[in-house]
Amino acid sequence: MRFRPCIDIHNGKVKQIVGGSLRDEGNQATENFASEMDADYYADLYRKDGLKGGHIILLNPPSSEYYKKTLEQAEKALRAYPGGMQIGGGVTAENASGYIEKGASHVIVTSYVFKGGKIRWDAMEKLKREVGKEHVVIDVSCRKKDGQYYIVTDRWQTFTDVVLNEQILKELAGYSDEFLVHGVDVEGKAAGVDKHLAELLGRYHGNPVTYAGGIGSMEDLEQFAHLTKGCLDFTIGSALDLFGGTLPYEKVRKYRS
Repeated sequence: MRFRPCIDIHNGKVKQIVGGSLRDEGNQATENFASEMDADYYADLYRKDGLKGGHIILLNPPSSEYYKKTLEQAEKALRAYPGGMQIGGGVTAENASGYIEKGASHVIVTSYVFKGGKIRWDAMEKLKREVGKEHVVIDVSCRKKDGQYYIVTDRWQTFTDVVLNEQILKELAGYSDEFLVHGVDVEGKAAGVDKHLAELLGRYHGNPVTYAGGIGSMEDLEQFAHLTKGCLDFTIGSALDLFGGTLPYEKVRKYRS
């Protein structure tokens, strides 16, 4: 069970937001934290602390007026920690290799491979050909509806018709090296782990899985380890003192294996 650090970038700044609040219209989001530091500051910190496999997420779509500034921040982070971080947000088969060349260890994809609410196996094949499955992370972040977890896209605003379960993870594993899963309903609220989602993911044994959402205390972290039997990696954002929260980064960063 490893801590995977994060750098979320919105409107050209490193931020922590409430997951379900993100809106493309007006570039809006409910903020928990907005940093005075650039993204490379955090990437360099993670590099010095030996934390690998964290993720950089661009929270503005390419159509946004802020996208260029957000991309610039992301590229600064990649230069600060070459080979040490993954990147997601607007990734396609056309631009994926460019991110790998700029220092990303993996590209993270959601909307590109879940277009129109369906799984696009052709897009998965194309991405696999372009960069190799060893450089791909599939983001299967989800929200609960009618008692089931549905994969959501477009910065968590759009429900697909794909239910997240062990079988779908097994099917997607042939196109990726890892999975990233935000429990969007609890993301950014530091109000506790999504227990049912954590248990569901803990039953899957295949590609490495990183969970994000709701871990707000050391007690939450202990509960997460129990629910998942220590089989999942995790990331924490707004709850960390690094991002204005109360959970000590110095304690969390010690989870490396």
